[in-house]
Amino acid sequence: MKALVVYESMFGNTELIAHAVAEELESAFDVTLAPACDIPSADGVDLLVVGAPTHAFGLSRPGTREDAVRQGSTRRPDVGLREYLDVSPMLTCTAAAFDTRVDKPRLPGSAARRAHRRLRGLGCRLPAAPESFRVSGTRGPLLPGEVDRARQWAGRVAAATLIERHPV
Repeated sequence: MKALVVYESMFGNTELIAHAVAEELESAFDVTLAPACDIPSADGVDLLVVGAPTHAFGLSRPGTREDAVRQGSTRRPDVGLREYLDVSPMLTCTAAAFDTRVDKPRLPGSAARRAHRRLRGLGCRLPAAPESFRVSGTRGPLLPGEVDRARQWAGRVAAATLIERHPV
């Protein structure tokens, strides 16, 4: 089975989570890891996992990515997960979404929840709830234990996908 992990990352935190997710999925899938700006094809993929930082209560936009560059990001601000999902054709795969967000109580919005809804609209089956991983501030770093928590979440996503694809 094939899995594709697509991520957007401005300061490297979401990329670290994406790598942990991909590593965990490798026990059950042939995994490809790619930044959203590469617009990787999901053709023939059994599991699509997408991740992005939460910007302005949801998925980043060109303006919020430009703000990140002004704050020191060296990443390309032209294409993010929003644009990747906008150009994706209808999909028949299982999917899951995650985000990174600043660790502040009661801070609304989630890129993962927005991506989850977009994936549903593209025809994906979504056996797992969207997940958020916490960073200490706009630039990060990730809070202690978040990479391990990402691996655990990816393990649950893999198990749900395998059960869905091969029911007992």
